[in-house]
Amino acid sequence: MTLVVGDEELLADRAVAAVVAAVREADSGAEVHDLAGGKVELGELTQLASPSLFEDRSVVVIRSAQDLSKDVIAEIVKYAAHPADDMFLVLAHPGGVKGKALVDGVKKAGASVVTVTRLTKPGERLDFIKAEVRAAGRTITQGAAQALLDAVGSDLRELAAACGQLAFDTADKSIDEAAVARYHRGRAEVTGFMIADLAVEGRLAESLEQLRWSLATGGPPVLIVSALAGGLRSLAKLSGAPRNLRGAQLAGQLGMPPWKVDRVRRQLNGWGPIGLSAAIQAVADADEQVKGGGTDPAYALERTIQVIVASRTGR
Repeated sequence: MTLVVGDEELLADRAVAAVVAAVREADSGAEVHDLAGGKVELGELTQLASPSLFEDRSVVVIRSAQDLSKDVIAEIVKYAAHPADDMFLVLAHPGGVKGKALVDGVKKAGASVVTVTRLTKPGERLDFIKAEVRAAGRTITQGAAQALLDAVGSDLRELAAACGQLAFDTADKSIDEAAVARYHRGRAEVTGFMIADLAVEGRLAESLEQLRWSLATGGPPVLIVSALAGGLRSLAKLSGAPRNLRGAQLAGQLGMPPWKVDRVRRQLNGWGPIGLSAAIQAVADADEQVKGGGTDPAYALERTIQVIVASRTGR
């Protein structure tokens, strides 16, 4: 008996699939019953657990177990105390208080518990990308993983699909930023962070191209301005950091992961105090424009990116 707890849907589905695969590896003829919690009726589990005439193994998967009725929960908890030898029960519960009696009951009965936690931090999603690519027999650079996250977004299913497609389509053993750009440039989900990176690196045409794609597909101008401001703040923070700090000590001082410090250091090339001041002022003006002070947010953003790129050589 296995209890999968957590609301990260992809990881929960994979945990359930792993149990089913293990049973079928031991018995290829094992029958699988995949049920939705809200539709399981009283007595259904007891019926499925009844001894088979042919002594076949079976797997009963109950998803969204929080939606089980109180009577069915009581039935499952009772069954958990004396489970059948030839039936494997897998319960998927998102956590939380709804259906907690089920979770507590089967845990007490000795169920194996698999906990899947939602990946909320960018670093966790980057680790997920690297693991997905590694599982496909490839490697991916830190910059490429970040570019993929920026392009695809935080949904794990989409990230997993993107990693699989990149691994299949890319000839090189290691996936780099060029490969990510080749397959994901112009996606509707392109984020302001990619636009900001291109702008502060002086890549005007590419930055404007991505901006237009984002706006054409519903990208919020306010978030793009925020990303531009964040990119410039990072440059300013590193520019003003004590010269005697290095590595993890510098990253801690700036409040950035080490890989980001390395990226910002590369982006800082060509920037000086005068240029940074002009670019930051341009973003402040754009922020006012897109929040109601102007009539054309798209024009304000394009103009701001042009000013940022032109300010890059300012000392």
